[in-house]
Amino acid sequence: MADQPDYSHIIKSLQHKFDEIDQDTDDHLLGLLYSKPITYWDYIQTDALLSLQKQRTVLPDEMVFIAYHQINELIFKMILWEISQVAEKESINAEFFEGKIMRISRYFNMLTTSFNIMREGMEVEQYMKFRYTLTPASGFQSAQYRFIEFASTELINLIDYRFRKDIDRKTPYTHAFEHLYWQAAGKDHKTGKKSILLLNFEDRYKDEFLRFMEAYNTKNLWTRFKELPKKDREDKDLVKAMRHYDYTVNVTWVMAHYNAAKHYIESGIGDGEATGGSDWKKYMHPKYQRRIFFPDLWSEDELKNWGNNI
Repeated sequence: MADQPDYSHIIKSLQHKFDEIDQDTDDHLLGLLYSKPITYWDYIQTDALLSLQKQRTVLPDEMVFIAYHQINELIFKMILWEISQVAEKESINAEFFEGKIMRISRYFNMLTTSFNIMREGMEVEQYMKFRYTLTPASGFQSAQYRFIEFASTELINLIDYRFRKDIDRKTPYTHAFEHLYWQAAGKDHKTGKKSILLLNFEDRYKDEFLRFMEAYNTKNLWTRFKELPKKDREDKDLVKAMRHYDYTVNVTWVMAHYNAAKHYIESGIGDGEATGGSDWKKYMHPKYQRRIFFPDLWSEDELKNWGNNI
């Protein structure tokens, strides 16, 4: 009939698609006859997602704390997804690079402003009660955040600044791992003994970290940027995007986290310590960490005063 739609071009495209992967087009078309239409809740896995919030106490605001951190982990996953596309792309240019960096920065911008949800969304009294059930767990133990760090910059920029002069590309990854800046938050500074917070973290993730460190040693964001042609490395929009990402992650977002922690830990209720037992002020404040992903994009004065003017 003349008014029947012509699907021949779609059929030809499907045949080409399945021929490319050595599949029978007829089988796939027959499968469509018996497949169920997709629904939002099945596609998003809503029921499974909403079943993951398990409180340890009867305090209502603990639900805010759990859901908020799970949302953070989902955002971290999206950030790693974007970084991986830069890491794996064979031919890369300033426009593509800038687009990905700005996507990542927007995620971190959202994470930064979202701290008010937790800071203003939980009663201090409730938090200071249910937090004791979390010991010795800590947000310090977010593996995805560590992956983001490894994927963003060269390893030397994540080493505790006190040990950088003794570490280079020839240093074994196991040795470098022991001198990452965040190791200091889980060690006794006098004896070097590791806290249960750090021991649990390493027991679960150290092998994965070492593999990831090696894999991203030559394809992290900073290395990929330095591989660009000189013209692209001097692209004003790209340099601006790189600086924005660096400052957002290592100063703005960190300080939002710091201020939220300070709001609760220094509330006058409780013992004034972090759940994992770390020296949280020196661990979190950027003027102590001095973590900078892209050091060559900052002036000497900016590097010297990193985190001091906030």
